Amino acid sequence: MDVKIGVTDTGRELVVSSHSNPDEIEAQIAESLKNPQGTLVLVDDKGRRVIVPTAKIAYVDIAPADTRRVGFGSG
Repeated sequence: MDVKIGVTDTGRELVVSSHSNPDEIEAQIAESLKNPQGTLVLVDDKGRRVIVPTAKIAYVDIAPADTRRVGFGSG
């Protein structure tokens, strides 16, 4: 899954790739948004942690990861 997080006062969005279930990710985000002074902590598929203050979250987009094809296909 790709989780895209829009951060206020920033022109770019954060993209976190995760192997977690979309429902688990959504529940984690919803729980963290209950506390405006808290943080959202997501762990990507390589084990890195992304920490975002919940007061700065503008939007969250949860979508399947882009699978990019390499090479040429014969039709």
